[in-house]
Amino acid sequence: MLTATAEATRPDDGRPPAVSADVVVTGLGATTPLGGDVPSSWAALLSGRSGVSRLDAPWAEQLPVRIGGTMCQDPVTRLDRVRQRRLDRSQAAAVVAAQEAWADAREPEVEAERLAVVVGTGVGGALTMLEQHHRLQERGQRALSPFTVPRLMPNGSAAAVSLLLGARAGTHAPTSACASGAEALAVGALLIRSGRADVVVAGGTDACLHPLSLGAFARMGALSLRNDAPGLASRPFDHERDGFVMSEGAGMVVLERAGFARARGARVHAVLAGAGVTSDAYDVTLPAVEGQVRAIRAALRDAGLTGADIAHVNAHATGTPVGDVTEARAVREAVGPYPAVTACKSATGHLLGASGAVEAVFTALTMEHGLIPPVRNLDKVADGVELDLVTGEPRRTSAAAALSTSFGFGGHNVVLAFTR
Repeated sequence: MLTATAEATRPDDGRPPAVSADVVVTGLGATTPLGGDVPSSWAALLSGRSGVSRLDAPWAEQLPVRIGGTMCQDPVTRLDRVRQRRLDRSQAAAVVAAQEAWADAREPEVEAERLAVVVGTGVGGALTMLEQHHRLQERGQRALSPFTVPRLMPNGSAAAVSLLLGARAGTHAPTSACASGAEALAVGALLIRSGRADVVVAGGTDACLHPLSLGAFARMGALSLRNDAPGLASRPFDHERDGFVMSEGAGMVVLERAGFARARGARVHAVLAGAGVTSDAYDVTLPAVEGQVRAIRAALRDAGLTGADIAHVNAHATGTPVGDVTEARAVREAVGPYPAVTACKSATGHLLGASGAVEAVFTALTMEHGLIPPVRNLDKVADGVELDLVTGEPRRTSAAAALSTSFGFGGHNVVLAFTR
C-alpha cells in the first residue's frame, strides 16, 4: 500500500526506482542484557553498566562457566499467546526488536513488494531443538510440539519478522557466525541499492544460553572463567582478558532508500554509507589480520571514504587473547591511529549472531548523538593494542564517519561504514 508521496518516487511504468547508493537508517530496535529496548540499552551502555550476571539456573551449577548476559526482559512474555507457542526464544527476540525498529521508523507505508527482511543468526533455534530432543527422549514422539520445525529453522527469525510486517520483496537469513547481524545490514543495503526494495528491516538475533553451548565454548577455551566477578569478566583489549562472555539478544534497523525516506519526511539516525565483506580462507576459529584489513578497506571504498575520514570505530573486540590483538593490528593498518575506539561487548557480553546488529544500532546512535560509549574493565591495555581506546566516561565526538566491525568463526569479516 503506497501513500501519495511514496508513489511519487516510483516511475510511472511500474519499473523499480533508479538504483541509488544512498541508504539511510530510520528505525532502531534492540533487546539486550542492558535493557529491553534501545533507549534503556543505550543509557546503560553510556553509564558503564554491565549486563553480565551469574547464571542461577540449576543446569549451570556443574559447568566450568556460570556467567552470561541474559536479556533484561524475557522477549517471550512480550508477545501474544499465539506467538509465545510458535516462536523460539531467538525468534521472539527478533520480533520484539523488529517491532521497536518499525515503530521508531514511524511505520513507513510501503508496498509489500518493495519491503524486504534480512535477519541473521549464528545459532538459530537451538534451544528448541535441544528442548524437543529432550521431550522425545523422555516422553516419545507424540510429545513433540507441532511447531518444532519452524521454531528451529535458521531462517525462522527472518520468516517471523517477514510475516509480522507482510514483507514480500524477499526474506533472507545470513548465517555467518558472529558476523551474521552485520552481514544482514550489508545485504539489506545491497537490496536497496540494486533497486529490489525501498525499505528493508535488517538485523540479527541469538539466544542460546544452554549447558551444551556454554560447555562447548568452555571446552575450546573461548570463555572467561571469572565466575566470581561477572561484571568484570568481559575485558576487551585488557591485559588480563581471558575469553568472551556469552550473551543473548537481538538488534534490528530499518533501512530505506534515501529518496523514499525523504519523500515521507522520515527522521534519519545515520547513513549506512558502505559495507565490506570478505573471508579469510585461513582457519575455522583463528582470525587473520589480512582478511580484516581487506574488509575495512572494502567498506571505505564502498562509502567513498579514506582511513583519515574515520573518527570512530565500534570494535568487534570479544575479549579473547588472540582476537583483540588481531583486530587492533587490522584497524591500525587499514585506518591508522586516529579513530576513538570502543568495545560494547565489555558491557553486553557477546551476543553472537546479534552482536553486529546491536553494535550497528549503537554506532548509529553515536553518529546521531555525538557520544562514544566507554570500554568497561580496561585496567591495563594489552600488549600489541595500539589504539585510542575510550574509557571512563563517554567521549563527545563530532565524527562525520565511523566503522562497526564484526568477525565470525569460519573466517567471516563484515565491516559497516556509517556517516552522519
